[in-house]
Amino acid sequence: MDLITVEIDGAAPTPAQLQTLALAPYGHFTAMQVRDGRVRGLELHLDRLTQANAEMFDAGLDGDRVRALIRHALGDLADASVRVLIFGEQPGDPVTTVVTVRPPFHSPATTSLLPVDYSRTVAHLKRTNDFGQAYWGRHAARTGFGDALLVTPGGAVAEAGIANVGFWDGARIVWPEAPMLRGITLQVVQPRLAPPQLHQVIRLTQCTDFTSAFVTNSRGISAVTRIGDHEYAVDAELMRELHRAYDSAPADPI
Repeated sequence: MDLITVEIDGAAPTPAQLQTLALAPYGHFTAMQVRDGRVRGLELHLDRLTQANAEMFDAGLDGDRVRALIRHALGDLADASVRVLIFGEQPGDPVTTVVTVRPPFHSPATTSLLPVDYSRTVAHLKRTNDFGQAYWGRHAARTGFGDALLVTPGGAVAEAGIANVGFWDGARIVWPEAPMLRGITLQVVQPRLAPPQLHQVIRLTQCTDFTSAFVTNSRGISAVTRIGDHEYAVDAELMRELHRAYDSAPADPI
């Protein structure tokens, strides 16, 4: 997708700024879908940025300023895909906030996952420049899958390359217990789901024990039709419940 807007601290970037950022390896970000000028889970996005800023830069975050930067970058656009990226060079230096705006993304109805032996470093942070994550995502696409399924060295399922993964055993939603990023859509959906839920360690060999699976990320919710060689049926009732839970969350104005 083509970029519509890139702004750095609320202004159009200079060539020198873009050159610096192109070589900046240390940063974190959040990605959101804006619809009608609103975002579901906006406070969760701001909390994510605040916590990462404290951990990575020992710095606070002005949530109102971030919202103002997003509004400025959006201009008259009501629907868009937005990223807020925060970079820092040397410890103690001021951080740089970048807002990118693209056309809206929509989650596919179904996807498939290729299991790979990989765990993201500091998986709880949504950080920039994870080579392994990008490598395995591309490898999955080249081999006919929608994304990678990241499996820890101990054989436990953690997350998809750019999404959280959940499973359905016919009565309960089961979430993996492993180092992972707790996505915003996951956090929006979980407290609003009617079926029972639990977290447990799920070995890759146990994925075949479940009747269906799904992924959640900033683009939405998709049913998983295949993990490796194992195929899953799409549970229409489960997918309706997941979408109902997501749609029931309030959409906050930017």
